[in-house]
Amino acid sequence: MRIVSVDACRSEKIQILLEFVLPWLHDWVITCDRVMSSSPPTPPSSATPPRVLAHAELLKLKRWNTCTIANGMEQILDGDPASLVNLEETHDFMPDMGPMVGYAMTVQISGGDPDAKRDNPENFSSYREYLASVPGPKIVVVQDVDKPKCFGSIWGEVGANVACTLGCVGTITDGAIRDLDEMKNAGFKSLARRLAVSHAHTWPLRWNCEVEVFGTKVSPGQLIHADKHGFIVIPQECQEGILEAARAMDDFECETVIPSAREQMGKSASEILTGMDEAAGRFGSRAADRFGKSGEWK
Repeated sequence: MRIVSVDACRSEKIQILLEFVLPWLHDWVITCDRVMSSSPPTPPSSATPPRVLAHAELLKLKRWNTCTIANGMEQILDGDPASLVNLEETHDFMPDMGPMVGYAMTVQISGGDPDAKRDNPENFSSYREYLASVPGPKIVVVQDVDKPKCFGSIWGEVGANVACTLGCVGTITDGAIRDLDEMKNAGFKSLARRLAVSHAHTWPLRWNCEVEVFGTKVSPGQLIHADKHGFIVIPQECQEGILEAARAMDDFECETVIPSAREQMGKSASEILTGMDEAAGRFGSRAADRFGKSGEWK
């Protein structure tokens, strides 16, 4: 008959705990965390802001580059104009397609975790349902949670064609894209951090949530204007007045500082500087009379 001391029993139980229970508990916690992080949030209906502008107004906004829209925003935005700047450099891989305008559809992805697809096999289908849930024009804003690493691209020829069919005009992603020529042929514009050759393990983790790309936070439903210079989020309170403000600021430049600069050819340096100061003054006066702010030239 085997006689085991109390200390030996306690030691044996501790050994079982260390070898079997704790590793199982660790795996269980990791699995739960992955399921929670990859399940789509269900925000209240008020989470997505109502649309202010008609489609015709969006088409008019698209005729201007993002810099001109930013000039207008500075005049009507109640805040620091530095907030309009993307803190990280963007790369427009299709600059010849011009600007794009649309409402944000947001998603977080990972390309380096092979468990994401196995644990949540329905995520891609559910993510596509989300893309189809509201009318266009829409811009898919993709945050790659593997950053600064990049294992693969969620975008390619197939994804671009599907997104276009669902009313999306392009994407902004701090991850990668691939099939560049094929995406362009589909008419799907892309601002991205880099190119990649593979999709790797790329899988949607969460969607319809706040994301951060290129140092700019974006929420679902926000209006975005983007081109080769970067992108800006147009707050709801600025949307009704943004087109008029952008047009006005462009008019002020065309009628003051730009012709003044071109008409100074052949004059002395002193005359050129005096002429530009006078033109900047006229620009500032017109901007102040219209918006209460003098603008960048005064």
